[in-house]
Amino acid sequence: MALGGCALNAPPAKVDAAAPPQWQAPLPHNGNLTDLNNWWQNQGDPLLVQLIDSAQAASPTLASARSRIAQSRAERVAAGAALAPSLDVAGSVARQNQQSSIPTGTTSQVALQASWEIDIFGAGRAARNAAEARFNSANAGWHEARVSVAAETANQYYGLRACEQLLKVAVQDAGSRAYTARLTELSSKAGFLSPSDSALARASAADGRSRASAQRAACDIGVKSLVALTAIAEPELRAKLAAATAVPAPAIAIAVLPAQTLSQRPDVYTAEQEVAAASFEVRGAQAQRYPRLSLSGSVGAANFHSGGENTQLDTWTLGPLAISVPVFDAGRRRANVDAAQARYELAVSQYRGSVRKAVAEVEQALVTLNSTGERASDAEISLQGYRTAFTAIEDRYKNGLASLLELEDARRSRLAAENNVVSLQQERSNAWVALYRAAGGGWTASAVVPAQANN
Repeated sequence: MALGGCALNAPPAKVDAAAPPQWQAPLPHNGNLTDLNNWWQNQGDPLLVQLIDSAQAASPTLASARSRIAQSRAERVAAGAALAPSLDVAGSVARQNQQSSIPTGTTSQVALQASWEIDIFGAGRAARNAAEARFNSANAGWHEARVSVAAETANQYYGLRACEQLLKVAVQDAGSRAYTARLTELSSKAGFLSPSDSALARASAADGRSRASAQRAACDIGVKSLVALTAIAEPELRAKLAAATAVPAPAIAIAVLPAQTLSQRPDVYTAEQEVAAASFEVRGAQAQRYPRLSLSGSVGAANFHSGGENTQLDTWTLGPLAISVPVFDAGRRRANVDAAQARYELAVSQYRGSVRKAVAEVEQALVTLNSTGERASDAEISLQGYRTAFTAIEDRYKNGLASLLELEDARRSRLAAENNVVSLQQERSNAWVALYRAAGGGWTASAVVPAQANN
């Protein structure tokens, strides 16, 4: 049995993550990685903080994560309890009459019974360690869900604010087109412009109204999406949105080395703990192929009452000390080991895949931030130029020195530039949120799950 215990050879509980030695994308210059947990509060937008809090309170994803914590805690307690002896109290009362020298009487007894399976080969310890790893994984999963809900809410909020800006642009554009259509209609009736110019101006005005209507509908859909996320009544949410002003997301600094950033990702930690749990399960499956040793015993007291007299009987037993040796199971235990080994290899593959995914998410967010930063100034210069050009052509058109086609072409260029600036701002805000999420959202392995997640 001792030699068999030495023969157990489970795969390692911790494997190499194969993280790259350095980032390939340029890093942000400002910000603070250590304060990501309070990143939303530092933005100076109290409405966004309130929306995130409401979304996290109403999220079924977080409720599911809390349920997994409760289940894994119960499994950890059960696995740990299996290593200790079990104690039971049993009591009984019986009245009997036998055709013997023993008179009719009532027997009452109570006993304390104990049993213990001695964990010689570590099957119980492996089960306890696997349950502990999965409990740690569930705790990290709760933090991952919290970060995910916060990021989703922020993206929806920033998307709605961008939609509102695009709606303002669309409404202004529609008003400008309507003014041009009225001016063209008067000029056409006076004989200064052809009927085709009047038709083109009316078509342009109708197109502007259609764009504004479509943009308004998109904003309404965005509000309803926020209602679904936060469980805030729509009238109340609209009032809050109208009273608040959006604030751009602040900068985030990340660690110089990828390994340090990946250590703050709850999803990577979860995958790492799954590798450890799978390793312990392989050891447990291997231990099931070896003998099992158990010990039992009891201490009790009995009383026999007959003919008005009581007879006290005290008993105790130690044993049996029993050993169970597997002889033949048609390969079931060997198959269990192979299955556990296959689950371990899958866990290792998923862990390394999660590391690659985490690196890619950080790199992609960094590339987007760098790109939007470089394009921002050009977009503003482009917008100012197209605005100036449109104003000049509009003045020339009013004085009969430019055609309607020139005016409409300048209008389209200005509108595209307006929309590009707003979309660029939204893209940059989404990239900061993506980097917040990719950097772990302020989570650390020692993070404590709030009390409501433990209940």
